[in-house]
Amino acid sequence: GKSEAEYIRKTPTGWLGMIEHHFMSTWILQPKGGQSVCAAGDCRIDIKRRNDNLYSASVSVPLAVIQAGAKAETAINLYAGPQTTSVIANIADKLQLAKDYGKVHWFASPLFWLLNQLHNIIGNWGWAIIVLTIIVKAVLYPLTNASYRSMAKMRAAAPKLQAIKEKYGDDRMAQQQAMMQLYKDEKINPLGGCLPMLLQIPVFIGLYWALFASVELRQAPWLGWITDLSRPDPFYILPLIMAVTMFAQTYLNPPSTDPMQAKMMKIMPLVFSIMFFFFPAGLVLYWVVNNLLTIAQQWHINRSIEKQRAQGEVIS
Repeated sequence: GKSEAEYIRKTPTGWLGMIEHHFMSTWILQPKGGQSVCAAGDCRIDIKRRNDNLYSASVSVPLAVIQAGAKAETAINLYAGPQTTSVIANIADKLQLAKDYGKVHWFASPLFWLLNQLHNIIGNWGWAIIVLTIIVKAVLYPLTNASYRSMAKMRAAAPKLQAIKEKYGDDRMAQQQAMMQLYKDEKINPLGGCLPMLLQIPVFIGLYWALFASVELRQAPWLGWITDLSRPDPFYILPLIMAVTMFAQTYLNPPSTDPMQAKMMKIMPLVFSIMFFFFPAGLVLYWVVNNLLTIAQQWHINRSIEKQRAQGEVIS
């Protein structure tokens, strides 16, 4: 948002260009394994914001001295095309870094690398996304398992929490003390369901950007009606399935004792579903598969906790 920004003004090598989501136009000052066009001196970089709210990026290449009567030629390569990682990585050193994953590139880059390897084996980006989701879910299983077990205990103790709320009414202090005693007796960690989930957020955001920024998914078909994973589902089938899975999750989570919060939990799936109607099908496919795996995991844990409580066992 600034008219001027700090950038390298002179350079003996590298590349300079502009990107627009899946595509880029880049001057290649030194091709991979080749000589730099800046051999006669440092090249000068100039980036400007014009009055018409457009930007320009240019590079001035110094030329060697040409003797009288002699001739000389200077050529510079220009790449204009999609940000296909396997292509641009072989054009110039570190040109693949032009692919913008935002501030979560530490997570997005390795996740896309894994997705690309899966595609090389499977041959279909849609199925590669599904397998990647399963792998990510398996790696994070210890964290999510601890989180869902804590949520299952909270769900099982919900009737007692509601009874405490009704008993103490507006006496917040007594209500909090009774709830803390219940957590102690039932061996429930109120934060147990939150902390593991917070640790997953960077991974999920990284995966989001890995899918969102990947031109490889452009015009890539998956199954039946999905002919382009980079565009929204034309019949909104995947967003509708995602809405159903999100509503299903609300019944597996512990019910809120706050009526307003409980109402918001019912509305949120609808709000998120509307947002996902406009998201690329590849992203929605990831969330659908992730939600289905989460539902299966939550259902299994809830059933296990309820069975143990029915048998009077102590849950560790």
